Amino acid sequence: MYIPDHFAETRPEELARIVRTHPLGMLVTQGAGALDADHLPFEFEPGAQTPGVLRAHVARANPLWQRCPTGTPVMVVFRGAEAYISPSWYPSKHEAHRQVPTWNYEVVHAHGTLTVQDDERFVRRLLAQLTRRHEAAEPTPWKMGDAAPGHIDALLRSIVGIEIALTSLVGKVKLSQNREVRDRLNAADTLQARGQGDIAQAMRSAG
Repeated sequence: MYIPDHFAETRPEELARIVRTHPLGMLVTQGAGALDADHLPFEFEPGAQTPGVLRAHVARANPLWQRCPTGTPVMVVFRGAEAYISPSWYPSKHEAHRQVPTWNYEVVHAHGTLTVQDDERFVRRLLAQLTRRHEAAEPTPWKMGDAAPGHIDALLRSIVGIEIALTSLVGKVKLSQNREVRDRLNAADTLQARGQGDIAQAMRSAG
């Protein structure tokens, strides 16, 4: 990934924020001479001495876990907030007329080594964690105990866990940092007015 210095994001807390607020990652793998991608919700656990660990699960029918055995190097792409930016939103455009359209975005590339976890206890714990996180905002959060035990047991047998020990987290946040402050803030205000508050707030915080 090409990253100009002014778009590089290296702060661990910001990388973690992007991953956690946009947990549907694209797992990129190499197999049979071709690239493949699986889209999976990940649970992220930062590490003290390492970038951390990603955990997810796949259907047992998915050949990924057999095609990519333990030890396989992989990459997971997490796409954060993003939006088209019109040059008409820049006050300076009406003075110099030297601006062009662009796209602003946040992205994290997570590199690491995959381990297959064909273990019911691992999968049950992971599903409980994912459920707690994503049901937390519901008025009455659903929990695994709400389903018939036999149904959950059957589902657990139909999925396989994966764990990725991360070697690096590479972040890029392209948020008009290379623009004049008035251009960046006016573009952010325009996005906010159009209901794109996440990218607008990120742009206001950039600089």
